[in-house]
Amino acid sequence: MSKSLTGRVAVITGASSGIGEATAEHLAALGASVAVLARRTDRLNELVARIEKDGGTALAIAVDVTDAAAVRSAADRVAAELGGADLLFNNAGVMLAGPIEELATDQWQRQIDLNITGLMNAIGAFTPQLAAAAAERGVADLINTSSIGAQNIYPNFAVYCGTKAYVTHLSRQMRAELGPKNVRVSALEPGFVSTELQSHVTDEATVEWLAGAREALEWLAPQDIAETVGFLATLPPRANLQQITIMPTGQTS
Repeated sequence: MSKSLTGRVAVITGASSGIGEATAEHLAALGASVAVLARRTDRLNELVARIEKDGGTALAIAVDVTDAAAVRSAADRVAAELGGADLLFNNAGVMLAGPIEELATDQWQRQIDLNITGLMNAIGAFTPQLAAAAAERGVADLINTSSIGAQNIYPNFAVYCGTKAYVTHLSRQMRAELGPKNVRVSALEPGFVSTELQSHVTDEATVEWLAGAREALEWLAPQDIAETVGFLATLPPRANLQQITIMPTGQTS
């Protein structure tokens, strides 16, 4: 595999499973040093061990991205131990579904805290490193995981889709600020992907709907998203795809 990211430092949030885990392994295989952030220390250590066994460089940092001070401390570690990030893949998130009338306000808040506040905490902590790297090397990348739910309408997913619409629009706005500084900003909007995300859903009707969708079509694999992130990061510095919607071939909405 081409080592097209050699010399780059990538930070991946939500790296203990699914898309984040696959992306960390893929970027490391492309030559990047990777800092993997998540709450589950055991999963992060296993991930780092695999990357290092394959000849890569990785740093595990156990952190809850909803804790702003902890994320800033993580950024300090990345700067001290890896030299500072020039790629941030904001991937930590949660998907909870249910009718608005049920007033599951704890679930609403959890999604807002992680999908929006956690995202902003990482952006706040790492954007200075991205800007510094772009000034020095001519390019840096901020890639945010959004969802097809940012565009389409899905009953019982109002709060989740609202948080992802925030991610997509924020990414466009940030590109206007950071693009002139050679920091590329992209929003990834996946459709169905086989990850732990679906296991968080407890609403029975939604669980049945997801099960039916899984039987009806072949879902994306985390590796598909990982390779998309790698593609974005290896584009020529002059090229920035601001938004990518990646869907299973059989998914029509």
